[in-house]
Amino acid sequence: MLNYLWAFMILIGIIYGAFNGRMQEITQAAIDSSKDAITLCITLVGVIAMWTGLMKIAERSGLIKKLTHKMKPFLRFLFPKIPERHPAMQYIATNIIANILGLGWAATPPGLKAMEKLQELNKDKTTASTAMCTFLIVNISSVQLISVNMLAYRSQYGSENPAEIIGPAIVATLFSTLAGIIFSKIMMKGYMR
Repeated sequence: MLNYLWAFMILIGIIYGAFNGRMQEITQAAIDSSKDAITLCITLVGVIAMWTGLMKIAERSGLIKKLTHKMKPFLRFLFPKIPERHPAMQYIATNIIANILGLGWAATPPGLKAMEKLQELNKDKTTASTAMCTFLIVNISSVQLISVNMLAYRSQYGSENPAEIIGPAIVATLFSTLAGIIFSKIMMKGYMR
């Protein structure tokens, strides 16, 4: 659906530009935007490689395991129906840690594995379980201490102080996560399975 929306907006823009004699400007904007996109991709590849590498180092050094152990009370609170040593908990913890560090791309693989493991525990395979819904809420609203993507974008586009968004981002994601957890707990009380 979103693809159709974007295609429709681009088509309307081109038609509008053609009727107003601005095809040269549209062509130039398309070329300039393509250059910006390539430059941004190259910048982000470096940032992604560095942070994904750091996550791998943290994983191999045992840091992720230690942090998972420290998160156990929080994870038990969020996911009371998941058995104590189930592999889903490790994947959920890794996903949360990566999201807290602002590494959405590094959080995706453990997030997918967590959903896979949660589906194994799900009795009704056609409907998402409460644990799956809670995980999705926490994943989407995740607290971010360092918003790596935003820092890279702001740096790429010449911000004088790319890091000035860190404070507001922490506050915004903290509130969104708290709201998500409260919503999830309210829904759990009404519909527990």
